[in-house]
Amino acid sequence: MTAAVNDAGTALDASAFVTLQVEEREDRLAVRLNRPEVRNAIDAAMGTELHAVCAHLEATPKILILSGTPADPATGAKAIFASGADIAQLRERRRDDALLGINSGVFDRIAKLPMPVIAALDGYALGGGAELAYAADFRIGTAGLRMGNPETGLGIMAAAGATWRLRELVGEPLAKEILFAGRTLTGDECLSAGLITELVDPEHLLDAAHALADRIARQDPLAVRVTKAVFHSPREIHPLIDNLAQGLLFESAEKFDRMQQFLDRKKQQ
Repeated sequence: MTAAVNDAGTALDASAFVTLQVEEREDRLAVRLNRPEVRNAIDAAMGTELHAVCAHLEATPKILILSGTPADPATGAKAIFASGADIAQLRERRRDDALLGINSGVFDRIAKLPMPVIAALDGYALGGGAELAYAADFRIGTAGLRMGNPETGLGIMAAAGATWRLRELVGEPLAKEILFAGRTLTGDECLSAGLITELVDPEHLLDAAHALADRIARQDPLAVRVTKAVFHSPREIHPLIDNLAQGLLFESAEKFDRMQQFLDRKKQQ
C-alpha cells in the first residue's frame, strides 16, 4: 500500500496509509507507527509507507517526529514504539532479501532527510524498532522505555544500522553488550548512556518532542539543513565543506535579515 506524494510545497496525502498515522503542519510532520495488534512490528507495508514519507520530506523539507502507540488506560494496553521487524515475515526471508537491505534502506533514508528527525520513545523499541530510533537525530524517552537489539538470540544480526550507529551513539563497550549479549536498556540507562537526550513522563512525551521541534523551527531552516548535512559529512572533507557551506549561507537573504534584527534589538536594550 502506498500513498500519493504531491508536488513540493503541498501536503502529503496519507489517506491510503494503513500502518502509519500522519499529522502535517507547516514546519513538521508527525508520524505515528500504527500496527498495535502486532506491537508495531515493522513489516514491508510500513517500510513502503515510510519511503513515501521520506519522498515527501525530501521534496518538502520539514522536521519529522516519529512516535509509537501510547498507553491506553481504558483497555490496559501498554505503550509501544516498535517491537522490531515482523518476525513472521523475517522468518521467510532469504539471502537475496537480506541483500536488498529492506529496513536498512529506509532507515538510512530517514537519517539523511534534510531536516532533523525526532524519535519519541515509550515502551519497547527493540530490534528494527531500536534501529529506526538510532537513525533519528534526537531521541526523547520515558522511564518505561526498553531499548535493545535481541537479534543474535534469533540467529541473525542487527543489520539495519545498529552495528555502526549504536557504537557512535554510546561507545564500543556498551554497544557490544547490547549487540552481542542482548542487553536491553531501561529509560534511565538510555539517558545515562546518552542514547536519549531527555527523560519525560509518558503523558508529556509528544509535547516534549513538539517543544524540541519548536526550538528547531525558530532557527533559519536553510542554516539547519546545511548544518545537518555538514555535521554528517566525512571527517576528511572538513574544514573545506564547512567553509563552502558557510559561503552559501553568507549570501542568503535570511542571514542578512536575522543579523539586522539582532543588531536592532541590541540598540533597543
